This record gives sequence, structure tokens and C-alpha cells, in this order.
Amino acid sequence: KSRETADPAAGSTPKLTADKHWAETTPKRKLCVKAAKEHSIPEDLNKVLENKVMDTVMDLSYVKLSVVEMTCSGEADSEGIVSKSVSSHSDLIPGVYEGGLKIWECTFDLMDYFSEAEIEFTNKTVLDLGCGAGLLGIVALRGEAARVHFQDYNSTVIDEITLPNVVANCISEGRRMGSGKDKKASKPPSKKPRKAEGSPDVLNRCRFFSGEWSQVSQLLLSSNKPCSKYDIILTSETIYNPDYYSALHDTLAQLLDRNGRVYLASKVHYFGVGGGIYLFQKFIEERNMFRTSMVKTIDQGLQRCIMEIAFKNAC
Repeated sequence: KSRETADPAAGSTPKLTADKHWAETTPKRKLCVKAAKEHSIPEDLNKVLENKVMDTVMDLSYVKLSVVEMTCSGEADSEGIVSKSVSSHSDLIPGVYEGGLKIWECTFDLMDYFSEAEIEFTNKTVLDLGCGAGLLGIVALRGEAARVHFQDYNSTVIDEITLPNVVANCISEGRRMGSGKDKKASKPPSKKPRKAEGSPDVLNRCRFFSGEWSQVSQLLLSSNKPCSKYDIILTSETIYNPDYYSALHDTLAQLLDRNGRVYLASKVHYFGVGGGIYLFQKFIEERNMFRTSMVKTIDQGLQRCIMEIAFKNAC
């Protein structure tokens, strides 16, 4: 099963398609509930980047998945998702592996939108929900966000992909992570394993969580550490499966600040798994808690959209 392809018919009659697939997705299957946990940042950052080979995209460093596939095994992949994904040639194994090893194209759509719409992250609290590689949260860090939290379904993704990516983009190679305005002067990351030189202050603004959304929400809200609601929640390609819509809706309702905003990027329809942007919009509207706005549509290739979500009584 893949989140990659969209229904060609969805572009022409999206609302009707949403209604049709809404009917097709009931009754819902019983969902697997994966317990939540917080991942600590090791004091020795070299351990985080050990055996990692970095590449670069849009001036951001990221772990090369092909190397992770070859080197990640045993305790490093206690969930077995790397071997299962490789052996099954699948980017998605529902309830087991939810696609976090791959960087999905809507992530780049959302990053482009941040620049176009001049989204302001300064001093904001941000949640990168279903973070995978964590690029959205890293952009928020570059934008001087006060705090950025990263969440993915799989603990292996957090330990082997997200955390190394955040560390690689935070460590100093002649400069600290700033607002990103000095991109042209920045040195492209090496494709060789990198060494971390101390723990920059920016990492103190980060927390990392794995587990199913409702479990992570409970962990955050019951934690001894203060957790204010999020000013901005970022999420990309997380609405491919309609079975998850209720958990996602409840998570947004519990964790979003009263005047906060959600920026969600998605394909119009995910052929083979049934979800899509208009289907999720319909789901939200029926619950009458949020208002939604389609702020951008991308027609190149598979049709994709960016949706802004806010509480109905938000300023």
C-alpha cells in the first residue's frame, strides 16, 4: 500500500469523490494503539550521528535512507520497521510502520508555503506532528521558534531519522542555526559522517515523542514538565487513512492553542488507502469545532493542497 498515488478522478470532482470515499471507509477497523514515550537527547551528540551519512535538500541536512536501510538493525530497530519496509517494498504498513522513513513531497509544498505566506515562527511553540524526517520542525527552529516538539508513530524513526536530522542542522559548522537568512553563505553539508561539536542551545528548545497520537496527547497533558498548547501545528501527508481521522481531530482539539493555527499538507486523494484532503475537511466540518481554509493548491503532477485549520472562535 502506498500513500504516493492519487485518484485521477479526484481532481475533477473532489467533493463528490470525498463523499463517495467517506461511505466506503465505514465501518472502521479497530486501530492499534502504540504507547507514547519521550526520547531523550544524548549528551554525546556524536552518538546520534554515528554511522549516519548526510545529504542536503533546500539547505537542510537529512539522513540518507539508503544508508539507514543498510546499517539499522537489532536494538537500533527494535520495531523491525526498516527490515519490514525493505522486505515488503512498502512505504506503509498500517499499525506497524506509518511512512516516517521517507520524505514525502507535500513536506516541500508546505516549506514553500511558509516562505510565500511569510509564516512567522518567532517565539512560537510548534508541534511537528507525524514528523518523519522533521524538516518542518527544523524550519520552525530556523525561524526562531521558542519551542519545537517532534512526534512520529515509530520510535525507530525518531531515534534514527528525526533526532539525527535535528542535531545535524543544529551543530555548528562555522555558524549556529539562525533564521535561515544566510542560506547563500552556508556551507553545504558533507555526505560523510559528521562530528558534533558540543550541544548548541537550540537543542534545548526541542523535545521528541513517539507513539500513537492520542497516547502522545495524554503524555504531554499529564507530564510533569509544563506543556502549554501549541501556537502552530505542522503536519504533512498524515491524512491518508480515514481510520485515523478521529484521533487526529481529537489531538488537534486537545493540543492547539485557542488562537493557534494548523497547517496541513496533503494530496487530494490517496489511492489504495482511501484518505484525502476533502474527505478530512468534511470530517472536520461535521464536528463543528474548527474552521478550515484551502490556502494553496498545487496542480503539478498529483494534485495537492495546503489547508489552514483554526478553532471557530479563534481571533
